Amino acid sequence: MSLDLIILQSLNGVQFGILLFLMAAGLTLVFGIMNFINLAHGSLYMFGAYFAAVIYGHTGSFWLAIAAGFVGPFVLGAVADALGLSILHRRDHLDQVLATFGIVLFCNELVRVLWGNAPLFMDAPPLLADSIQLLGLNYPAYRFAIIGVGLLVGLGLYLLIERTRIGMLIRAGASNRGMVSALGVNIGWLNRFVFALGAGLAGLAGAMVGPILSIQPGMGEPILILTLVVIVIGGIGSIRGAFLGALVVGVVDTLGRALMPTLLNKLFEPSIANTAGPALASIGVYLLMIVVLAFKPNGLFPVRNR
Repeated sequence: MSLDLIILQSLNGVQFGILLFLMAAGLTLVFGIMNFINLAHGSLYMFGAYFAAVIYGHTGSFWLAIAAGFVGPFVLGAVADALGLSILHRRDHLDQVLATFGIVLFCNELVRVLWGNAPLFMDAPPLLADSIQLLGLNYPAYRFAIIGVGLLVGLGLYLLIERTRIGMLIRAGASNRGMVSALGVNIGWLNRFVFALGAGLAGLAGAMVGPILSIQPGMGEPILILTLVVIVIGGIGSIRGAFLGALVVGVVDTLGRALMPTLLNKLFEPSIANTAGPALASIGVYLLMIVVLAFKPNGLFPVRNR
């Protein structure tokens, strides 16, 4: 097990964690502020990837594709909230889970109808197609770009929530919806903006993943499960928790999948090690969540009471 492998897989883990953060940031806002469990968040990730791939296929412009990956789900989220999801905000969690799970099934079939089962692909822009030298190792520039985008999004969300008037209203609405409404704030429009922003961030994650993964129906469900783990570990409603929790989950999952088969090769046959290694790595993420919940039931970085 070489040091170079550990460094490369750690960087891959950070990059995967950043993608998880783009997913978790929107979902934790919606869950923490609106108390709305949206299992269809992964479908917005999938639509962002498809919107980006379609625009890329028609224009050849990667940057337009990324913009479409954010704007398309942002608009889709706002429209879906206006057409009926807003009703679910006032329902209990079981109704929200059942309704949004139904939306997941509908969206997967809709994607198959519109674009078929064959996977779509995108190419990284020429500017980011090469590798960058880091500590004597070559690492893809595009993966560094994903990390950079995630850091900028994290900074932007912090400034939005902590330093702007709309962020103040969002925090106040999370604490006392009735009082905010009594002060003349349209809490429905505020919630719609939060939901649309979360949808846009999920779509951005889907668009960014296009050049490194295939785009196909149902791609949103696996990442949604890990996103929920990130939120539980980091703390519901906490952007800081979503960021740090995503990095932890991304690194643990990626290093586990890469290194566990190598470790098991010393004890078992290669076929057994290669099969059991990724499975044990996946279990490791959930064991981490159990340990965190045992000692910190509200997550590692819960929202501070104001």
